[in-house]
Amino acid sequence: MSDYAVVRTGGKQYRVRAGDTVTVERLVGEIGDAVNLDDVLLTSIDGDVIIGTPVVENASVRAEITDQPRGKKVIHFRYKNKTRQRTKRGHRQHYTDLLVQDISSGK
Repeated sequence: MSDYAVVRTGGKQYRVRAGDTVTVERLVGEIGDAVNLDDVLLTSIDGDVIIGTPVVENASVRAEITDQPRGKKVIHFRYKNKTRQRTKRGHRQHYTDLLVQDISSGK
C-alpha cells in the first residue's frame, strides 16, 4: 500500500503521495524553497487511515517548489449586436508546481 494524504490549499483539495508533482494555486516562495502544507484533511500511512475533524492534528506534508508557471490565456468577450458594444478581457492564472517529499502523520 502506498501512503497518501488529502491536503487543502487554494480552496481546493488534492490527494498527494511522496514523489508526486502537483499544480496548485500560487504560493509565495521561490523555486527550490520548501513548503509545509499543514491543512491536512486525511492521512493514510501503512494502511492506518486518520480522518481529520476538520484537519488532522500535527500532520503536515512537506514539498518543494519546482516551478511558478502561468496557465493558458482565457479570453472573455462580451458582445451586443446592433449597438457596437464590445468588451474583450484576458486573464492568465498563476500556479505553483510542488514536488511532494514527505508526509508526516498526526501521531
